[in-house]
Amino acid sequence: MKSRLGTRMVAEFLGTAFLVATVVGSGIMAERLAAGNAALALLANTIATGAALVALILTFGPISGAHLNPVVSVADAMEGGLAWSETLPYIAAQIFGGICGTTVAHAMFGLPLVSVSRHIRGGPAQLLSEFIATFGLLAVIWGCSRSRPSTVPFAVGSYITAAYWFTASTSFANPAVTIARCLSNTFAGIRPDDVPLFVVAQFAGGIAATILFRWLAHGLPSRAKDVVVPPRA
Repeated sequence: MKSRLGTRMVAEFLGTAFLVATVVGSGIMAERLAAGNAALALLANTIATGAALVALILTFGPISGAHLNPVVSVADAMEGGLAWSETLPYIAAQIFGGICGTTVAHAMFGLPLVSVSRHIRGGPAQLLSEFIATFGLLAVIWGCSRSRPSTVPFAVGSYITAAYWFTASTSFANPAVTIARCLSNTFAGIRPDDVPLFVVAQFAGGIAATILFRWLAHGLPSRAKDVVVPPRA
């Protein structure tokens, strides 16, 4: 039985808030403890994010599908798993949750609740990285959710952990997280000027992967049975 929209929005809000709090908070902690070693700081940030993703998808997946990402919600709507009328509420909950996650992370470390980032992340290489990162994320979701739904939390966590390191952008792959991170002038931040093209690249990558998997996975069920796409009532 599918949960009511309000319940699912709360789950998306909380899940995205915890995700962003993990990304920003672990970045702050890593930068403070790494003594200027950027590789060590990134490694710590990566491990925390990947581990949190597994836990959050396991926690909120049965309630809302644990999208925690506007690209995933739009892709799910394209495939019939989420009603288009519910897509904007999902996205609003994710964006608001991400912003709250940033402010909570700042509060936990005694920083101003909002500090606009000056971390430059522009240029073709960064945008290509975001396209590839999000394409891969949706490929992992669609490939696993339609054949082995129980593996999705671990596959997504593993993929994002790897993508932190093989993409030049450190794999934001999520518009809600990108918007939230522009409000943090810390290790995980992104300059607001760079956000719009990041978001465009992310949606392009996610939609491209979704269309491709309609062909690649034509022999698999049209919708996932669990986790990413909760059963319809």
